[in-house]
Amino acid sequence: MNNPYEFLGVSRNATEQQVMDAYRRIAGEIQNSELSPEERANSMRELDSAYDFVVNELRGTGAYYSSNQSDYAGNSGSASQFSDVRDRINAGRIDDAETILDGIPSSMRTAEWHYLKGLIHQRRGWLNDAYRCYQTACSIDPGNPEYAAAFNAMNNNAAGGYRTARNSTGCDACDVCSGLICTDCCCECMGGDLIPCC
Repeated sequence: MNNPYEFLGVSRNATEQQVMDAYRRIAGEIQNSELSPEERANSMRELDSAYDFVVNELRGTGAYYSSNQSDYAGNSGSASQFSDVRDRINAGRIDDAETILDGIPSSMRTAEWHYLKGLIHQRRGWLNDAYRCYQTACSIDPGNPEYAAAFNAMNNNAAGGYRTARNSTGCDACDVCSGLICTDCCCECMGGDLIPCC
């Protein structure tokens, strides 16, 4: 689906009610179709994506669509190319999100790709890697406020420095982990006693 408005059959100046009516009509058609359950699910995901996109644009909170492009372009970083990755990150399915991102060829890795990879690293506590990804995203798309906010937050938190060594589990006992639990509790997952006082 290239144009969410055409997919829903609504004009760019449609009201939210008209968009909702179009959504309900198409959803009914999908559910009553002869499609297989998997095809039905895929069609509903596509419909949900188009609906969310159009409603967010109507409210001024989402991405914008340019008819001379083959896909959405995000003014808030929420381009449709990676909406499935964003959904998985938000649902805590970090491994699934990373698998999808890693399947993107290097030549097609956009600013949003680097931003999302940074989110994944940050969720895992790999703050140095997250910082580098956010920095790359900002250098590719310097005007994006979402990427800039993530990069600036990392810059502010990095004043004390991040630990860079990782153990075999990938944990670097960063400030995120130590802020959530007693630092000495990390000793078991790190393979040694970080604080000899306990």
